[in-house]
Amino acid sequence: MPGCWLPSTARALDAADADRRQLCARLGLIGMLPLWASAPVQALTTRPEPGAPPARLKVGPQEAIRTLAAAAAQAAPGTVVEVQAGDYPGDVAVWPQHDLTLRAIGGRVRVIANGAHAQGKGLFVCTGERQRIEGFDFIGARVPDRNGAGIRLERGSLSLKDCRFHDNENGLLSANDPSITLDIDGCDFGAIAPGEGRTHNCYVGAIARLSVTGSYFHHGHSGHLLKSRAAVHHVFYNRFSDETGRASFELEFPNGGLALVVGNLIQQSPRTDNFHLIAYGNEGLSGPRHELHLINNTLIDLRQPGGVYLRAAPGAQRVRLINNLLAGQRSLPPGAGWEQHHNHFVGLDHFVDGKSLDARLRADSPLRGRAVEPGRVDGIALRPTRQYQHPCGLMDVPPQTPYSPGAFQV
Repeated sequence: MPGCWLPSTARALDAADADRRQLCARLGLIGMLPLWASAPVQALTTRPEPGAPPARLKVGPQEAIRTLAAAAAQAAPGTVVEVQAGDYPGDVAVWPQHDLTLRAIGGRVRVIANGAHAQGKGLFVCTGERQRIEGFDFIGARVPDRNGAGIRLERGSLSLKDCRFHDNENGLLSANDPSITLDIDGCDFGAIAPGEGRTHNCYVGAIARLSVTGSYFHHGHSGHLLKSRAAVHHVFYNRFSDETGRASFELEFPNGGLALVVGNLIQQSPRTDNFHLIAYGNEGLSGPRHELHLINNTLIDLRQPGGVYLRAAPGAQRVRLINNLLAGQRSLPPGAGWEQHHNHFVGLDHFVDGKSLDARLRADSPLRGRAVEPGRVDGIALRPTRQYQHPCGLMDVPPQTPYSPGAFQV
């Protein structure tokens, strides 16, 4: 039964195809493939025994379970679902299991919408605690309200590793749930589908924490490359480059919160739909803590005439801009109470190849070694120890490297 699941009190479904289709329709899973799993639906409400080896399900054209949706119907808490590389058209699913891992085997797993969606929300709907997805591509999500997502995170906690989102109305979209946590590592968000300003490459609701590292957000359209209402944001060593797109903000934290933004390349395209690169508190500060720490980033503004690097609403407890490189507009007006120093205006010729966004400082740059220690926040050191490596990678900064402004030390 693709993508459909029953609680532990429910009996196994009757084998009749028509009954399965009727239940899927009631649960909101539309456009499913007519490939049904033979094993019974398992209970999803208990966690595995501590120390027990994880159950494994194998998915693929030559396996007993041929679809992702069938695997979602059978997986128990703690299951590792190993999916053979290839295309899975129309194979959408709801994943409610706790401690679940979805892992691509032998290459990339491409979940292609082909008009299908789960619950009118997206390709995958995730509601379990401590879920992990590795090596999946999410392509072409469309839903009737034009807010379809590659992944819709409704509850729980989710870690994404090496996932790609392309041609969706939203790459990832999360609910407003203050218990949710989301970790994104080495993922690609773009290009986004044309829309009406709701098409964000990644839109995170009012959750507990968002962590993003080593990821690539690019080619927006009207919406933002990353918009997050999380209480805490850790945004370290990423590339937010609209390139030839038409994004609005590259980074937006509309309700403030604690935002550690360290070691990122942030580029605004000439065709941008908004002249700000970063916006903080744009829709009103909410919650108890509001700090923006913008440390060791490289901001490239290609808008003509020049744009605005940062728009920050008044009322935050701390706004700190230290060790940033700013290419384009040669103005960064300070706000009231901002801590702002050791930022440098540069031309594209200061970089190895600024026109192609290779924003490493040239070997002969006089700015090498001219950064200052930015301190710690909540025990987290803000001096970069790694840097983004294109595409969707990270590299360590050798300990003896002279400390320089900008996102790239090496």
